[in-house]
Amino acid sequence: MPNIVKMLRAAADPNRLRILLLLREEELSVAEMQEILVMGQSTISTHLSQLKQAGLVEDRRIGKNSLYRLSTGNGNDILADLLTRARQEIPEAVHDRANARRVVKKRQDKMRAFFDSVAGRLGKDYVPGKSWKAIAEALLRLMPPVVIADLGAGDGSFSLLLTQNAEKVIAVDSSAKMIEFAREQAHRHHVKNADFRLGDMEELPIDDASVDIVFFSQSLHHALHPERAIAEAARVLRPGGRVAILDLARHRFEEARELYADEWLGFSEAELESMLERASLSKPQTSIVYKEDKPPYFQTMLVVASKPR
Repeated sequence: MPNIVKMLRAAADPNRLRILLLLREEELSVAEMQEILVMGQSTISTHLSQLKQAGLVEDRRIGKNSLYRLSTGNGNDILADLLTRARQEIPEAVHDRANARRVVKKRQDKMRAFFDSVAGRLGKDYVPGKSWKAIAEALLRLMPPVVIADLGAGDGSFSLLLTQNAEKVIAVDSSAKMIEFAREQAHRHHVKNADFRLGDMEELPIDDASVDIVFFSQSLHHALHPERAIAEAARVLRPGGRVAILDLARHRFEEARELYADEWLGFSEAELESMLERASLSKPQTSIVYKEDKPPYFQTMLVVASKPR
């Protein structure tokens, strides 16, 4: 538990309170905080150092940079109450929050630009962890004639495969170019039961309890907030429905961030099971369904969980 005196001393500075208010909403880099707060790098770094020493913030490495967030440790209930009050008293708080949304949108736009640039040829290029063996493993378990949501559907290749036995496939992707290409593919192949929708997997354009199966096929590691994406999957699932996650097991191939616009370097079984549990999805079944035989030796993990009836 953070030392209360150190915590209050660190949070007493108005600028450090502004930083804490930002980090309560979103993980941010020093450069992003510079843009939001209009402060120098050294000033922000000094504030962050003091907040870290007080146990109020922590960071995680993203390539050459670090993203900062509020500490996930125990004992921060006092801080939560303090920040709720501070939001009303810090005059810059509203402006900071608006700037933060704009900065995070830039990060999302960069990822979308990558997928727009490869629309129509993504399946022809190498994609870490994407293998037909892994997909086949999932299909053997999950192919009754039901309504399926394919989240982060990309160019629609997997969605179109699912339509062969599904009642309906709702494919969602944040790239307009990808959606356009997928619709053209569906029209070319006379597919009638595919519904391609432009949207974010963290804010799905799908009604509550309207889907039987939700698929994340090598898409969850592109989500800024994987836990929110899984919570959205739980929302759109009918009672008794299932979510299936095909994604990379945790790895250390940092170049994937630039090469494939990956936000996360895969996930561990424990991380995915914890996120599913917090979304009230139960009975997760986890297995490694594919191992690549060339560096960097990516492994593909399949996790299936259910929504209680």
